[in-house]
Amino acid sequence: MTSSQKPDNVASVMKVFSILEGLAEDGGLGLTELAQRTLMSKSTAYRFLQTMKQLGYVSQDQDSERYALTLKTFEVGAAALSDVDLPRLADAQMRKLSEQTHEAIHLGVLDEDHRHVLYVHKYDSQFNLCMQTRVGRRNPIYSTAMGKAMMAWMDPERAEELARSFDYVARTPHTLASAEALLAELPVIRREGVAEDREEAELGVRCVAVPVFDRFGVAVAAISLSFPVVRFDQSNRERYIALLHEAGRRISRGLGHHDYDVGATR
Repeated sequence: MTSSQKPDNVASVMKVFSILEGLAEDGGLGLTELAQRTLMSKSTAYRFLQTMKQLGYVSQDQDSERYALTLKTFEVGAAALSDVDLPRLADAQMRKLSEQTHEAIHLGVLDEDHRHVLYVHKYDSQFNLCMQTRVGRRNPIYSTAMGKAMMAWMDPERAEELARSFDYVARTPHTLASAEALLAELPVIRREGVAEDREEAELGVRCVAVPVFDRFGVAVAAISLSFPVVRFDQSNRERYIALLHEAGRRISRGLGHHDYDVGATR
């Protein structure tokens, strides 16, 4: 490849992705509208579309002559997502949260029995007084902000079934003591867009958490911020929640979820 060829090749790649993104945003576009959206001439757009049709990434309706993406593009994306390492994907956002707040940041998923939160990644607090955790630790769903965040976005029947299967052990005087108490909290969490642990897992420690969604809109994980109650300032609460929502949105986007509206009505 000569140096004179490279700019043309780069421009061609950019045009292909411009078409893919245009069709992804609004499937079923005609040639004229697609050319306008991608800032190409109709002849250039047509040429690329014909090649993409031959490769199986674009289809064309015979009656309307409108173009759309095929499932082949989904297959490529799904193959990439199947190899996603969640802790690695979340690391940049967790590090950013740590730098912004200096508090402990955790990433959790449900374990194999869906009764406990498994801590899979963390950033320790930069203060001496902090929550003591380790990667691999398990805590009951009902006593953790991350567990409640994931439960709040479950199918309601599944959430109720799970809530009624727990043996509610009082880890502190503030631990939720019954399925009714837990189930009453889930709609509030979903409405407000954030789950809280108010010294329910450990005395002296509060935690706020938001869900992380996969490409199907399933809450597959949660990200949390923990701090001692003696360091909690109510004026910081909204800021912490906003930062968590941004991190949750970006991590979810990395998993293929692009409709993160948690906390949108706050």
